[in-house]
Amino acid sequence: MMNRAQIDSVVAAALDEDAPWGDLTSESLIPETATARADLVARESGVFSGGEVFAAAFRLTDDRIAVELLAGDGAAFAPGDVLARVTGPARGVLTAERIGLNFTQRMSGIATLTAAYVAEVAHTGARIVDTRKTTPGLRAFERHAVRSGGGHNHRFSLSDAVMAKDNHLAVLTATGLSVTAALQGAIARLPHTAHVEVEVDRLDQIDAVLAAGIGTIMLDNFSLDDLRAGVERVAGRVTVEASGGVNLETVRAIAETGVDVISVGALTHSARALDLGLDIAIDAG
Repeated sequence: MMNRAQIDSVVAAALDEDAPWGDLTSESLIPETATARADLVARESGVFSGGEVFAAAFRLTDDRIAVELLAGDGAAFAPGDVLARVTGPARGVLTAERIGLNFTQRMSGIATLTAAYVAEVAHTGARIVDTRKTTPGLRAFERHAVRSGGGHNHRFSLSDAVMAKDNHLAVLTATGLSVTAALQGAIARLPHTAHVEVEVDRLDQIDAVLAAGIGTIMLDNFSLDDLRAGVERVAGRVTVEASGGVNLETVRAIAETGVDVISVGALTHSARALDLGLDIAIDAG
């Protein structure tokens, strides 16, 4: 999902935003011949993500800068751990520093939060997945970070799968068709490879939705008792997803109801950036 062309495109745009006409400070204060060595150091514990993105910030600034990644995406780290080492022209290192840190701090924060959710449900069969509540333009990076933390990805975009929510069903049934008939008509117009998921917010909606031949049913904002009842009613015929009201205090109990998937918007919209620093030593040359 996150390939080199995509990384370079996003990182180049960030560098251009940060230094549209160059780095005035570094170019006026740092000798052109100066070199630098910098260590990416963890100030707190977490799970690493975004190593290739971090490296791209320096590579695209000055291709003479070398970045050695000492931790792989998904690796746990402790305070003081060195996660990457950067060497090369000092001006370029200083210019790229903030953009490289911004990305890997954000991505490592998402990975770390995701890992906490995954740990809470590890004793169950439920998988933790993200949502489309991502930073515009950074979805591929943020979803990569979710996988770094042991989570899984939901559909990447509106083009990837059908997910019918209450507003969709209201429009579909406005002509007087039943929910089942309306869904069946829509499914008949889809390619056979398209996955169909339907959201319900009441137990009494489940049977009509299942009768349409869908692939996944989302139980939205259900109580724990209703989640258990919903799982029992579905009886393994389709994938059951739980959504709404999910946080680190509730996710374990939700997973223990027997649902297959738990979608968590907080993985990407509420993760804080981790405290990572770049410790730089400069040789004036």
